[in-house]
Amino acid sequence: MIAPADRHGIIAGGTWCADHNKLVDRWPGEEDQVLILGEEVRGGGPACNLAIGVKRLDPDIPVATIGLLGDDADGHILKSQAQREGLDCSGLVTLAGCRTTFTDAFTSEETGRRTHLYYPGTSGLLTPDHFDFDGSRARILHLGLPGLHEQMDKKWGSDASGWVTVLKKARKAGIKTNLEMCSLPAQRLVEVVTPCLGHLDCLIINDFEVAALAQRPVRHGEDVELRDCLANAQDVFDRGSMELLVVHFPHGAIVMQRGAETLVTPSVAIPKEAIAGSNGAGDAFASGILYGIHQEWELRDALQLAHASAAASMRHIGTTDGIERWQDCLALAKGHGSRAELKLAT
Repeated sequence: MIAPADRHGIIAGGTWCADHNKLVDRWPGEEDQVLILGEEVRGGGPACNLAIGVKRLDPDIPVATIGLLGDDADGHILKSQAQREGLDCSGLVTLAGCRTTFTDAFTSEETGRRTHLYYPGTSGLLTPDHFDFDGSRARILHLGLPGLHEQMDKKWGSDASGWVTVLKKARKAGIKTNLEMCSLPAQRLVEVVTPCLGHLDCLIINDFEVAALAQRPVRHGEDVELRDCLANAQDVFDRGSMELLVVHFPHGAIVMQRGAETLVTPSVAIPKEAIAGSNGAGDAFASGILYGIHQEWELRDALQLAHASAAASMRHIGTTDGIERWQDCLALAKGHGSRAELKLAT
């Protein structure tokens, strides 16, 4: 077993997805028509976004990725992007005759909100057998997305799902674990994520997802009530094995750590005119905090970078294009300043 002090680097595994990003002037109703203002194909999914996000924050940190691509145009674009960013792609497998997972990702210029139309493709073929941690010197595994992978979502041997199997394999190898979720219907999230909670060292999710896991009413974005979010986070924290639970939302983040006081931190006050879209902002946030944890920063400093990385990412409709070196992200955040301190409603 490799000693924790000798571990260095991050593995991002799970969804590799071609995001067909489209910026539209507004989100249409049925049988309506809107104007497409911009279009591009970029990598998406946590195995892609987190890996590239961390590598952009610090090009010197080892970052590996595990996932499946099809032998098609999207797959070639994603593989080239991964190699160009300097990722270890030995676990990024191309399957002949298969269609790469893709998402039509629409961002409304009017609201900044995003809407995803998802095609599972090769993600449905991913299994725990694709995850080999023997000899890995990585310190952290970032894994996702439960509920969007047909084989991983099923029972695997005696385990409740393939996700549980992979998390157990990583922890047995001495690798710390983090899980990413997707904002699926609440009951579906409960079904696929709850079995994983006992096998995590860290969980970084948003306000919708923590409410779903707590099986309480869910809200989106800035509608969050801090008091409700704290209650939901405490419920999930108490039921899991996590040393660290982070819940982020547009105005800030809540952080719970074993044996420490809960932190509540505001996000960056990035002006609306500087925002191209929020697609990938959650992944950028996770990239910042996991990088800070990996580098053994103080938790408050890691959170500051998480907010800064998220703000930087929103300057582009792609999920990772706006992320820069961590020093530059922090400088950007300092220039904009923070939102007002978050307080409980009275």
